[in-house]
Amino acid sequence: MIVLATVAIALRWVPGPALPVLSLVIGLAFAGMLFVGHEVMHGGMLRGRRARLLVGGVCFAPLIVSPHLWTVWHNRVHHANANRIDVDPDMYPSLARYRNHRAVRFAIDHFALGGRRWRGLLSLVLGFTVQSAEILCTARACLQMSARAHRRVILETLVLCAWWLALAGVVGATAFAFAFLLPLLVANVIVMSFILTNHSLSPATDDNDPLLGALSVTTPRWLEWVTLQFGYHVEHHLFPTVSARHARAIRAELQALWPERYQSMPLAAALARMFETGRVYRDATTLVDPSTGGEWLALLPGTDELPTSRA
Repeated sequence: MIVLATVAIALRWVPGPALPVLSLVIGLAFAGMLFVGHEVMHGGMLRGRRARLLVGGVCFAPLIVSPHLWTVWHNRVHHANANRIDVDPDMYPSLARYRNHRAVRFAIDHFALGGRRWRGLLSLVLGFTVQSAEILCTARACLQMSARAHRRVILETLVLCAWWLALAGVVGATAFAFAFLLPLLVANVIVMSFILTNHSLSPATDDNDPLLGALSVTTPRWLEWVTLQFGYHVEHHLFPTVSARHARAIRAELQALWPERYQSMPLAAALARMFETGRVYRDATTLVDPSTGGEWLALLPGTDELPTSRA
């Protein structure tokens, strides 16, 4: 789909009004490839390490993420420390970290999805690209990556950048905008809609308990297909190496075993709740918006409340 749509754009096989439609198609495919790569790198499709890195590298190429970086960032650090405050690289900060780091304050106050700030939608449009660049630059500190491994992931990232720049040189600026830049924004929105809602409404936890620190989100069947059931995130954190085709069966078992603890809601509802609430953790179960003083209860098992209080 990506190759065919890109050729159609570059060779002007379609009229101008159809170009945004092809960009949307490519963007959906970009996002789909990332979700395939996510499952591949967990071992849900391939067992050999070299095969996983090769296929994962191809799948992550549209979003310019090194497969070795992803292995450390997502598989090793995030899954081992899911929703552990100021340790999980995918988690929003504690109030202490917010107060002590100017860059963190700037990002939260201006670009985080929360506090009813419409500019927070930028964290959907650009979030994955910005976060992956940040993780790449800070990998030695935030992921405890060795200097040698860091050089390798930087080299892999530069190779991916060179590939896309070469494509831009071949097809031209206008075609590249519709074949890569706009699709990249579409893919960011899809990917970040899941990444943010899967954990950012949940309490902080040191126990790595998916029934407490993760949320499954439901979507229409066609979007489940595109995203390889990534919304079944409680299930994924309990069994990260299991193929996503078993997600529905796992969900049914969890609902039968722990109906009072299993947490799920529609994706749109989770995004709306994120827009309403704060993104900084005052404590393990309280989300705050430091700029307004608003406070909200995190999404605890057995509750379905919005704000507990608001300044």
